[in-house]
Amino acid sequence: MAEAERIIGTPEVGDDAEPQSEPVAPRGRRRIAALIVVAVLAYLVDLGSKMLVVARLEHQPPIRVVGDLLKFEAIRNPGAAFGFGEAFTIIFTCIAATVIVVIVRLARKLYSLPWAIALGLLLGGALGNLTDRIFRSPGVFRGAVVDFIAPAHFAVFNLADSAIVCGGILIVLLSFRGLDPDGTVHKD
Repeated sequence: MAEAERIIGTPEVGDDAEPQSEPVAPRGRRRIAALIVVAVLAYLVDLGSKMLVVARLEHQPPIRVVGDLLKFEAIRNPGAAFGFGEAFTIIFTCIAATVIVVIVRLARKLYSLPWAIALGLLLGGALGNLTDRIFRSPGVFRGAVVDFIAPAHFAVFNLADSAIVCGGILIVLLSFRGLDPDGTVHKD
């Protein structure tokens, strides 16, 4: 009986019985911690790669990684993917800031580890590109993003972009599976 009470959490009653409570982090806090860890890792890997590219690759010839299929080439991109919207850098900055705010607000209701990972990737990527837009030339909120991964016949991108795309794909997959950020599953 004592074993069953221990499993279901019914306290024993008696003169010498003291309530036992173990501090257990709520599931939501662990998911928020996972989101933060993924975001920080994505951000730091992106930031480190950009620092390396600026220090070693900028103003240098491209490095061929896989023949003509893939090369590393330092490019400053004030626009979005494929260089579109170069005149709208401030708008991309505002969009990135809005994404960050939405993710932070959504994190309070987060009870799903896959969603924590997806949102962490989005957050880390958005922070990585926002850092460029704020701190890189030509100036605050007009900075150009450092891109360097150049596949043949495709846009040049960076690791922040990769994190954003991977996070977005994971969100689409989770949505198709019916899993919500709060951990509920919908069967349609």
